[in-house]
Amino acid sequence: MNKLFISIAMLLVLLTGCAPGSSVEVNTPATSIQLTTPGPNPELDKPAENGQVASVAQGLWHGLIAPVTLVGSFFNPAMQMYEVHNDGKAYNLGFLFGVALVFLILGLIGGRRR
Repeated sequence: MNKLFISIAMLLVLLTGCAPGSSVEVNTPATSIQLTTPGPNPELDKPAENGQVASVAQGLWHGLIAPVTLVGSFFNPAMQMYEVHNDGKAYNLGFLFGVALVFLILGLIGGRRR
């Protein structure tokens, strides 16, 4: 029964991820889970309080420091990993490259220790 529930929940998560802004509710006798996907960013191309919109360079930096900000966000709710005041695709590309670079560096370091 547990394997079936986990399989159905995983399938719903995967299907939900295909449609932006959608939600699915999973109900069982003991619990209810609502799965939602993010919709469009309402702060896209809007400047932050400092008057700036994050672009590729800031996306790269935020991707590089993402592991640190993830841990910090557990203790400080005001700390976020991702800048919502960004220019869209360019910031996302920089963020993705930054995170990929972190994993590349960690993989190289881990590979040398063998």
